Amino acid sequence: MKAKEYLHQAYRLDQRINSDIEEIERLRAMATSVSSPNWDEKVSHSRNTNAPFVRCLERIMDLENKINAEVDRLVNLKEQVREVIEKVSNTDEQMVLRYRYIHNLTWEQIGDELNADKSTVRRWHGNALNHVVLPEKPITI
Repeated sequence: MKAKEYLHQAYRLDQRINSDIEEIERLRAMATSVSSPNWDEKVSHSRNTNAPFVRCLERIMDLENKINAEVDRLVNLKEQVREVIEKVSNTDEQMVLRYRYIHNLTWEQIGDELNADKSTVRRWHGNALNHVVLPEKPITI
């Protein structure tokens, strides 16, 4: 695994968590909505006797458990990423990595924070990636 791939994992995991949270919100809306009765005649030998909202609530609970586990992994990963970034000796390079991979800022936002143009920020980023030393046991998602 290359340095950039390793550092970028936190961003992807954060996106996954946000996507799961959005799905929970949709499920909560479905669980609280009133569905219309179905007048079609259906014959089923293994009829589900649970109300439709119960399936939504079960799915919500499963997703909440998944999100909690992912948040724990994200916290551990970001802690390890911070340690890796702190080992980069150049302060500008360190700050670019921190803003990019911990705070998920764009190149323009990083430039604004560091009072540098986008090309300088990208140059610092490239140099920083060459100075990153991956941990012996990197956390992977």
